[in-house]
Amino acid sequence: MIRRFVPLAAGCLLLVVSSLARAETQAPPAARDGQHDFDFEFGSWRARVARLVKPLSGSTTWVEYRGPSIVRKIWSGEGNLGEIDLTGPAGRIRGMSLRLYDPQSHQWRISWANSNDGMLGTPMVGGFANGRGEFYNQETYEGRAIFVRFIFSDITATTFRLEQAFSADGGKTWEPNWRASFEKEPDTR
Repeated sequence: MIRRFVPLAAGCLLLVVSSLARAETQAPPAARDGQHDFDFEFGSWRARVARLVKPLSGSTTWVEYRGPSIVRKIWSGEGNLGEIDLTGPAGRIRGMSLRLYDPQSHQWRISWANSNDGMLGTPMVGGFANGRGEFYNQETYEGRAIFVRFIFSDITATTFRLEQAFSADGGKTWEPNWRASFEKEPDTR
């Protein structure tokens, strides 16, 4: 029994060692350079936004806004600045997003500020894959720690969608609270 086991064990050990040697000689895939992932958004857009009035409260009341969104390239494309000015029955939202690209991590950081408090928020970190952008952070909302997620989707030359969602259970479930659709202004197509 032992005589049969020794060759089998030696063969398995040789297989493992040769697999490790092959794995060490294979270079990891190069990280995708996502510096131009937001290029689709440069220009002027018409935004339609639905905002959940009281996130994470069980509320199902949404309010709608409309207005312009303008996105400009900064630092030769290593960043961009987006401004939005929305109005609707619930009032006005004027906001700005600053997006900066990290060439080492190949990820974007998105920071949001609105004119109501003049503060730059906690950056969301992420990137694009297969035509979809996903960005995450952790914030405090009404005294409790939550996760926040942005998703850019349905991206074409003239339209795209953006959804923000909160999670109060560590990312197990998500409640959307901001749904936006954007259509490129005809004169900037």
